Amino acid sequence: MLALNTNLQKLVNIAQKDEKLCIGLMSGTSLDGLDIALCRFTGNGLQTQFSLVNFTTIPYADSFKREVQQVFAKKEASLEKVCLLNAYIGSFHGDLILQALAEWKINPTEIDFIASHGQTIYHAPKRLHQLKDYPNATLQIGDGDHLAVKTGILAISDFRQKHIVAGGEGAPLALYGDVLLGSKPGENRILLNIGGIANLTWLPADGNYADVLCTDIGPGNTLIDAACRKYYNQPYDKDSKIALSGSVNEPLLEALFVHPFFREAAPKTTGPELFGMAFVDEAQLMSGTAAIPNEDLVCTLSAFTAQSITQFIQQNFKADDIKIFTSGGGARNPYIIDQLKKKLPTSVIKDTAELGINPDAKEAILFALLGNEALCGEPIAIGNNPAVLMGKFSFPL
Repeated sequence: MLALNTNLQKLVNIAQKDEKLCIGLMSGTSLDGLDIALCRFTGNGLQTQFSLVNFTTIPYADSFKREVQQVFAKKEASLEKVCLLNAYIGSFHGDLILQALAEWKINPTEIDFIASHGQTIYHAPKRLHQLKDYPNATLQIGDGDHLAVKTGILAISDFRQKHIVAGGEGAPLALYGDVLLGSKPGENRILLNIGGIANLTWLPADGNYADVLCTDIGPGNTLIDAACRKYYNQPYDKDSKIALSGSVNEPLLEALFVHPFFREAAPKTTGPELFGMAFVDEAQLMSGTAAIPNEDLVCTLSAFTAQSITQFIQQNFKADDIKIFTSGGGARNPYIIDQLKKKLPTSVIKDTAELGINPDAKEAILFALLGNEALCGEPIAIGNNPAVLMGKFSFPL
């Protein structure tokens, strides 16, 4: 019998370890920076035990953001730029990992694997592109081989493609980690992530996996952030100061909800390809509100995010004893959280720190968990989601 080559033998050895030290990476649609979560896992599947060893977000320079924005959520972009950024981001993220490990005084040889989400540049479910001969599709760049070679660490990346091939839309992938880390028998729970896009996972008290729902809801911070960049030269509405200085414009708010996405059945996915400033401009034109004050626009977009979340929860989950655990940048938006509490008065709303999960680190943690499952897990059937293991392996040598 032929022996395994060195890379495959190391892969088997890592998979068989009782405890794994790994890094989860998340770079979201807000382009704020790279979330780096150093995680420790034992077990897999329902026996998964997890601890967050360290976490940091390394902000992106404006020059890097401008490069990515040239190809981000655009139907037409430079193929050369996409090609170059795919290689560059893989290597660049490797540099940021090495920087974080140096600050934590950890040798890269101590890390078993990296699980990288990559940088989404286009998300195209068939519902939105409506091209009959083409399937659901999504594209994340930041090549895993460049990441592995730069760091000398096994890299697992490109998680979303297997989900699509198996019949999903490639998102939200929070489902698997939310079920494994966030379920509690006897409690109706919602894990609500308010990132660029808002998504949630419904975890029913009876623990019936057939009833679990994970879906995008609509915009999270993406429209608020876009308006702040356009009109205030600010990356986001810190402490909701702009929203709190304005008033909700009801005709505009009503026009924003006209889009059929809000009447489509869940689960569903979306992205800034739909919810961008062109979407807002169209709603303002429809409602005759193009000249409203900028602070009223930001306030209305904030209300739009909050109301889309609360309406979805009210329409889909009838229990009045739901515990909602928030994460993502929107979890620190006072206006949005206050609106959720007002419109969902029977629900307890706290962030995921209550579950022992840093709300800023949650998405990076969940990709680390997907990496752990790719190594030593088995497919789990949850609701109507594909029962698959996701991720592609890249060796450092």
